[in-house]
Amino acid sequence: MAKIKTQNLCSMIKEELLKQVEDLKVELSHLCIIKATGDMASKLSKIQPVRKSIAHVLTFISQTPKENLRKFYKGKKYKPLDVWPKKAMCHVPQAEQTGRKPED
Repeated sequence: MAKIKTQNLCSMIKEELLKQVEDLKVELSHLCIIKATGDMASKLSKIQPVRKSIAHVLTFISQTPKENLRKFYKGKKYKPLDVWPKKAMCHVPQAEQTGRKPED
């Protein structure tokens, strides 16, 4: 199966996306069986792209409702924690972010 692109996922509805995940999981199980039996070594290189495709589709499925929530709560006073922006690097001083040593 070819690499899945986001523009293809945008045009699908949720049921189609879930069906695609199931198909990818079936394909992955077949590839793992081939790996375990030692047959067709040429197909072993397809395991990683299939895993990444599954992750890509599942991430797309989970991100769509979050985007809709962000649009709904935009400009409102109170927001759920899921909608808050991620601030992972805010507490780290600027010198550590750039990799330089802080000057004393």
